[in-house]
Amino acid sequence: MRLARLVFHGEERSGVVAEDGVHLLPPGISVDDLIQAGLARALDVGARALRDEPVDLDDVRLLAPLRPRSVRDFVAFEEHVRGVRRSIDGVGGVPDAWYDAPTFYFTNASSVIGTGDDVAVPGGSQALDFELEVATVVGARGRDLTPATAKDVVFGFTILNDWSARDLQGREMQVNLGPCKGKDFASTLGPWIVTADEMEQWRDDEGFLDVWCTAEVNGAVVGQDLLSNIGWTPETMVAYASRDADVHPGDVLGSGTVGNGGCLAELWGINGSRTDPPPLQAGDVVTLTVEGIGSISNRVVPGRAPQPLPAPRRRDTASVRASHPRRPGGAA
Repeated sequence: MRLARLVFHGEERSGVVAEDGVHLLPPGISVDDLIQAGLARALDVGARALRDEPVDLDDVRLLAPLRPRSVRDFVAFEEHVRGVRRSIDGVGGVPDAWYDAPTFYFTNASSVIGTGDDVAVPGGSQALDFELEVATVVGARGRDLTPATAKDVVFGFTILNDWSARDLQGREMQVNLGPCKGKDFASTLGPWIVTADEMEQWRDDEGFLDVWCTAEVNGAVVGQDLLSNIGWTPETMVAYASRDADVHPGDVLGSGTVGNGGCLAELWGINGSRTDPPPLQAGDVVTLTVEGIGSISNRVVPGRAPQPLPAPRRRDTASVRASHPRRPGGAA
């Protein structure tokens, strides 16, 4: 089943997308509500909606299919790591630590957009990039899960474009903390959530989803890879996320960027040039397609110049502490 958030006649609604159009859910029932209720309840409500007359998909505007509670973004494709590492910090190969566990970071759940929305170039960036990923949507609470039990909390899957300003990212990650303004300006989710039961037809004997993922810029294919080339199954990544922590309904877990051109930075690392292919520019349209799910497209538009920040204050902190009039333990 394909569940979508949308705008119809100026009103935000949710619906089930089928071959004959969109079957609207009753007013007041949203995809977010169904995720909270769990997969079995969502399938029941969706099945009842399919009995009603559909509206044409062209008559609605698709939104991001959910309002994520949180967004974890993994880096689970070895080929992607190899290429991007060379592009970002000039070091080849894959770090040994990558093989220990499926590493992730938290990105900005408040900056999620939908297919068809514009993406502004971040202020000060000259190296805008896309990242083709598949996201797992959690539909039940869990903690310290195993890959086997994690399957019970997976609600469904959607496409994720983890937009990245590579020049900002490369500079700020020299602080050894992680991506910041190079990442948090936009993340596209969509076009809808395909429920977990529907994706089972694509699962191979090792538990991986064997679907093709394709990235296009202005209609030209720049990357194509199999999701099954990932290092860990979606359930393994959910299990790792739940280690010593809760996962909740509405949490989104990005797969990390697929290899073989799933982003421009990987190709820059391989080709040894940040202009081959060139970074995204205003007017470019990025379309990401995943077999069994669908496609998302966004147009890049000009951004704003960044507001200047004051330089950090530099202090002889030891002297300040020693001479402070309220120094603990008595006068200085």
